[in-house]
Amino acid sequence: MGIVPDAILPPDINEDPHPRELPRPYCARLAREKVMAMTADADDVVLCADTTVALGRRILGKPRDAGEAAAFLTLLAGRRHEVITAVAVRRGDRVLARESVSVVKMKRLSDPELNSYLASDEWQGKAGGYGIQGLAGALIPWIQGSYSGIMGLPVAETAVLLESIGYPVWRQA
Repeated sequence: MGIVPDAILPPDINEDPHPRELPRPYCARLAREKVMAMTADADDVVLCADTTVALGRRILGKPRDAGEAAAFLTLLAGRRHEVITAVAVRRGDRVLARESVSVVKMKRLSDPELNSYLASDEWQGKAGGYGIQGLAGALIPWIQGSYSGIMGLPVAETAVLLESIGYPVWRQA
C-alpha cells in the first residue's frame, strides 16, 4: 500500500490459546490484545495482526522446532485447512478489527519435499509451519480467499480499517 510505519515494535502478550478456544476467536483475541498492549499517543495509529492455521478446531501455531514443524506439515499434507488472519487498528480509544479467513489445500508431500522444506528453515516463525510466499508456495495447489491474508496481512481488509479509523490510505500524490 506504500505505507511506511514510523516504528515496528513487538507487543509483549501471552499467545497461548485458552482451554477449548476455537481458532477464529483465538486469532481475533490476539490481534486485539496486541493492539491494546502497545503504548501510543492519542493520535497515533497502531496496527497489529495475528495469523493462525486451523485444522478443524485445532490451532496450529508457530512450531517450536523442526520435529513439530514436520508434524504440522504431515497433518496438513493432502488436506484443506483454514488460515485466519485477524487485524486490529487503534487510534486513541477507538479500536476496529476484522478477520480474513481463507481455505488452503496443501498437496500430499513426498519425503524429499518434506525434508527439503524443513531443511530450508522457512518453517520457523510461521503459523502451521509454512509460508505460502516462499518455497511452500510450490506445495499449495489451491486457495480460496485472500493470498495476502494467508501471508499474514490481508491488504484489502487492512486498507478498509485504516481508512475507517481516519488514516488516509489513498492520499493524492
